[in-house]
Amino acid sequence: MHTLRLPMTLLLVLFAAACVTINVYFPAEAAEKAADRIIRDVYGEEPAKTTEPHSGNEIPAVVRPGGYALLDWFIPVAHAEADLSVNTPAIRQLQADMENRHKELAPYYTSGAVGMTRNGEIDVRDQKLVPLQDRNQVKKLVARENQDRSALYAEIARANGHPEWEADIRQTFARRWVSNAPGGWWYQDAGGGWKQK
Repeated sequence: MHTLRLPMTLLLVLFAAACVTINVYFPAEAAEKAADRIIRDVYGEEPAKTTEPHSGNEIPAVVRPGGYALLDWFIPVAHAEADLSVNTPAIRQLQADMENRHKELAPYYTSGAVGMTRNGEIDVRDQKLVPLQDRNQVKKLVARENQDRSALYAEIARANGHPEWEADIRQTFARRWVSNAPGGWWYQDAGGGWKQK
């Protein structure tokens, strides 16, 4: 019985060592680059200069219970940074619709009537800055824009095979819409208050 235990143990150790666990983390840097490309196309302007720190490719630390440390020694963990694909027919169509709509929305961003929300959408910030006869039209533009933005975030996540990334994509875009916006436009800070860029 003891003679079988040693070869069986060695066999299990070799099998465990041959296994590789691959963790794919949200590609933050790739998401920022993709967001910037899309947003600059939508805005149709040169990118705004930003002074915010760049987060890079931080990989979150994983805290594992004690028994897993030994297992991690036998089974190496490979970290894979995924590329982010944003070139599908659905994404191109959403982007084209947003580009066309932006021409109508731009004067309302400039006047401060419309601002960017902290969740990657837009909102009528001050309807008094919109002429009475245009208010319904502006509300419809805002609603269509928000519908397309939500569809864009979901489609990017789906197109990359990670629907669970939708919230991360939304937050990345929320930051990048503001970073790429011209000075004078309004946006919500983390607490929901309005600030002018």
